[in-house]
Amino acid sequence: MDPRFAHVTDWIFDLDNTLYPASTRLFDLIDERMSAYVQRLLDCEPTEARRVQKEYFRDHGTTLAGLMAHHEVDPHDFLNDVHDIALDRVTPNERLLEALRRLPGRRFVFTNGNARYAERVLSAIGIGGEFHGLVDIHACNYRPKPDAHGYGLLIERFGIDPTRAVLVEDMAKNLRPAKALGMTTVWVDNGSEHGDHLADPASIDLTITDVADWLTHLLEEEHVR
Repeated sequence: MDPRFAHVTDWIFDLDNTLYPASTRLFDLIDERMSAYVQRLLDCEPTEARRVQKEYFRDHGTTLAGLMAHHEVDPHDFLNDVHDIALDRVTPNERLLEALRRLPGRRFVFTNGNARYAERVLSAIGIGGEFHGLVDIHACNYRPKPDAHGYGLLIERFGIDPTRAVLVEDMAKNLRPAKALGMTTVWVDNGSEHGDHLADPASIDLTITDVADWLTHLLEEEHVR
């Protein structure tokens, strides 16, 4: 039995570019709406709006965190606006559905997005009913990963033993707090923008490129029962 996962009873997954591949470019639609929001807010040129958006993302973890810090933006208004996108780029993933259903223990979603958007995406993938709980940016009081607050909230709310949990993430920097808590960590290196930013090899137990492929292989090899 693979010693890295034989002990796992709680499986925690990021959403965007993790439970669906980055190649769908779904997040590009959100990215475009964020730039448009910043442009309207600051009444500036598109290039300046883009620069500010990316600066806030880099320095604050999310564009929203930067906008709240510097412009007192209403998080509900921002999130409702930028997540108002079509989901036709996402298609049902039967292999992922089957693998999730076969995992031992509980399954959770931990996202810097909001719950309403997450539920829409999970439904589009065909896995909406496969999770025991979800923690979103509202629940985390708008302190995005990798802020330690959300990790502690997740553990407390669902009674998770971090030493028996795994976090699966496309943003490598978001694995560091999980590793510090004792979680097993899996980096989904699939082409996400800045996915390797501030990556710490010591905080990554395994690197994969596709969640469905990884879980299917893990289960077929009977590494997890």
